[in-house]
Formats: sequence, C-alpha cells, structure tokens
Amino acid sequence: MATKHNQILEHINSLPVGHKISVRQIAKDLGVSEGTAYRAIKDAENKGYVSTIERVGTIRIEQKKKENIEKLTYAEVVNIVDGQVLGGREGLHKTLNKFVIGAMKLEAMMRYTEAGNLLIIGNRTNAHQLALEAGAAVLITGGFDTEDHVKKLADELKLPIISSSYDTFTVATLINRAIYDQLIKKEIVLVEDILTPIEETLYLKPNDTVQQWHAYNEETMHGRYPIVDENKKVLGIVTSKDMIGVVKETPIEKVMTKHPITVNGKMSVAAAARMMVWEGIELLPVVEEGNKLQGIISRQDVLQALQMIQRQPQVGETIDDIVTNQFMTPKEAKNEHLYQFSVTPQMTNSIGTLSYGVFATIVTEATNRVIRAQKKSDLIVENLTIYFVKPVQIDNVVSVHPRVLEIGRKFGKVDVEVHHEGNVVGKALLMVQLIDK
Repeated sequence: MATKHNQILEHINSLPVGHKISVRQIAKDLGVSEGTAYRAIKDAENKGYVSTIERVGTIRIEQKKKENIEKLTYAEVVNIVDGQVLGGREGLHKTLNKFVIGAMKLEAMMRYTEAGNLLIIGNRTNAHQLALEAGAAVLITGGFDTEDHVKKLADELKLPIISSSYDTFTVATLINRAIYDQLIKKEIVLVEDILTPIEETLYLKPNDTVQQWHAYNEETMHGRYPIVDENKKVLGIVTSKDMIGVVKETPIEKVMTKHPITVNGKMSVAAAARMMVWEGIELLPVVEEGNKLQGIISRQDVLQALQMIQRQPQVGETIDDIVTNQFMTPKEAKNEHLYQFSVTPQMTNSIGTLSYGVFATIVTEATNRVIRAQKKSDLIVENLTIYFVKPVQIDNVVSVHPRVLEIGRKFGKVDVEVHHEGNVVGKALLMVQLIDK
C-alpha cells in the first residue's frame, strides 16, 4: 500500500499540464491533512512536477528532460525576471525556444517573431497584439501595463503576457544567465544517468538461500548483490566475503550486511566516487524515497563516467574551466611538469589580486596532472594546506611547479610551488586519494 505522500505525488503527476494546484484543494480531494499535502507539493516541486510562481500560484508543469534543459518555460521566466502575469496564465507551462528583443519597426519585428518565441519589448500595445497573433508570448519591460483587449486576447490564445520592472538589457541578461547556468548543470553527470536500472539488476530476498547467491555468481561472475523485501526496500547487501565457510542452505538474511551505504539518484558521480574510495566499496545500491531500490552502480560505472566527463567538450564554462584552460607547458621547460598561466581579470578578487579560490584550483589542477602522468589514476583531494607568500597581480604570468613527495596504491602527497619572476608567491601541500582504474 502506497503512503499518503506517494499517493499525493501520483495524483499530482496525473493532473494535466497547466492545472493549478493548492494545498487546501489537494487535502480536500484526497482526505489528508494540509500539512501532508504541503510537504508532498514541495517534494513535487523539487522533482520538477510543479512550479510555484509569485502572484500566480502553483501549477502543474511538464517535467523537463535533461537534453532539453537549455529551454525555459514561461513560468521560469516569470521567476527569473520577478515578473507579474497580466494575461494568458494557462500558457505558463509552455516552453519558449527563442527570445526576441523588439527594438525596431513593427514590420521588421514581426519578421523575426514566430510561434514559441518570447518578445521582449516596452509599452508598444500594437506590437503586443501582433506578437500574440503570431503565436509568441510577450514580456513588457519597465513595469508597464498593456490594454485590456490585449490581455483578453492572451487569455484566449493561452499565451502569457508578463510585466517586469527591469529594463530590456537587464531582462535579457537574466534570461541568458539562467540558460547558461542550466547548461553547466546539464554537464554534471548524476548517479541516475549511469545506474543499472532495477529491471536489469539481480537482487536477493531475505528468505533466499546462499545457494541462490552461488547461482547468480556463476551466471554473472559478480559477487555483490542487494537484499530487498517484497516492496523492493533495501535491507542489506551480500558480498563474496560473507560467503566464506557458509553452507549453501543458510538463509541470506543470516549472512547479509544490514543497513548498507546507499546513494540517491540525484547525487553527482564525483560524490559517489569519493564515497566508494573512502569506504572501499565496489557496488552501491541506488535508492529513491523510502529506501526503495532504483538500481545499482559499480566502481567500473563510476570510472567510465568520470573518463567520459573529462573527454566531453564543455558547453558552459565554470570558473574551474576558465582557470584550467589557461594552463600551458612552456616550450623551453626542461621539466615536463612545469606549467605557466596568465592571471585574467576573472581570476582576481575585489582588490585586484589573484583570489584564494583560484589559487586552490591552480594547485589542485597541477597535482591532478602530475599524478595522472605517473599513475594514470583519477584522484580526490583529501587535505590541502596553502601558504600565500606574496600577492599576484592581473596579467602576471606565473609558473607552477608540482613535485610528488610520495605515492602509493591508494594515497599520494604532492608539494606545489607557484613562482612569479623567480620569486615564490605561494606554496601548497596536498594529500590525495587515488581512484584505481
């Protein structure tokens, strides 16, 4: 039997896109308390089923697929620009594919305005009407209103008219930044992107015997399997170590490890990798709400994903990308592990010197490169000690000298010195965990 929370989520999921949702109505329809309804609606918002818009309310939206993450809905635009919806509320769930700035004559403007667009414009009522007739939504800048007949047309066509107090430049910048941020999020590989789904996962039940484990082991050559009850709730895990000296008739629940470490599908692969290295785990069950098994990930899956991330071209640049893209090996360098880079304005703090965060990125990247050259391993920084000796100015060219002090099978220690014009400007000592491939 599903919990009340899950019943509410299923009910919300079954509602048509664009349907308005309220705590009171959900509580009344399903016979639950308003507190339970509120918690479920908040969970649905986190899962992308609904969106809450100021002065509009909570509406059911289409769940965004990862490949379309760079596209925004009109509801998201309202939140981004702190807008007010003047008309066409029923179309807020629709997706916009392009935004057009109306800084030209009407005839020229309409040549660029198509269905699914968002026209950003001031208080030009004729343009508002023509855009709606062309199938485009309208965003009025400067906090202006529009005529009543235009609002009525927007309601009929289910195309939103939004008013924002920001100017056109600020609105365009805010929307562009939101798209850019989502592109960066798209590049972050999550556990749910690489997991082996439950349909393809072999698992055992508490009343199964060790004989069943041996049968699975012969079939797949794998030694680790999650243990679940009849509701697919994870109870434990068994590994080949648990089977040493155990007779085949023994129930699995007698030998399994209870309360195993699990991960959520929304966790990043990098975080899962750290957990696996730290705990020495080869396989992790992936669970959803209520500890229900969603699938599994193995150390091999994680390593393949990390390698794929490193090979992929970046779509949206993060601060890390800006810093590491500046790294180069000078031609005259006798030591292959000597790097140079130029300090750009984006790398500085408010007083115009190299920021502390960027300095940490520099020494981490140098460590990453020198360890990879020696061990062909990925790494996770466990401890970082930095000494800031002298400030580094904009446009200074600095050289980075990483030196491996000690390296083993699982850990390494690296000393990194940063020089400018022959003088030491900073020094760092790093302790790293190695992820074997």
